[in-house]
Amino acid sequence: MPIGVRFVQKVSSTRTFARVAPHVIPALDKAVHRLSGGRVLLSARMLPGVVLTAKGARSGRERTTPLACMPEPDRGTWLLVGSNFGRPGHPAWTANLLAHPDAEISWKGETVPVRAERLTGEERAAAWAAALVFWPPYASYQARVDREIRLFRLTRR
Repeated sequence: MPIGVRFVQKVSSTRTFARVAPHVIPALDKAVHRLSGGRVLLSARMLPGVVLTAKGARSGRERTTPLACMPEPDRGTWLLVGSNFGRPGHPAWTANLLAHPDAEISWKGETVPVRAERLTGEERAAAWAAALVFWPPYASYQARVDREIRLFRLTRR
């Protein structure tokens, strides 16, 4: 593993990162994504990323959120981890997908209609194990919160 990735993993496991990152990273990602015509996400330099567009759980209005993702090439799907950087509450986008599972993602400049499925039981356990191998800081995020981090699998519609 490249030294830069190890450094970012170590930093992203800290409580300070959890306080600062949610205010900085999504705003930068949205701006760069818009300016690049949907081709670039800054955070994707470390982790693959999508821009999720889903209806708001209560408002029904479209909400756009840049997110790290774990592509599952064998399945042709994407795994989303609702870690919220290890902060106490579930991220809003997870409530949006629970209320309105049909959504869209921008993936490498392509708009892809998807259906989100919240993973539970053995399926969640297997996906969580794979996510921890993919990005080990998820373990420290889970250790900091009392809630079970939500996992979603996105499948093309």
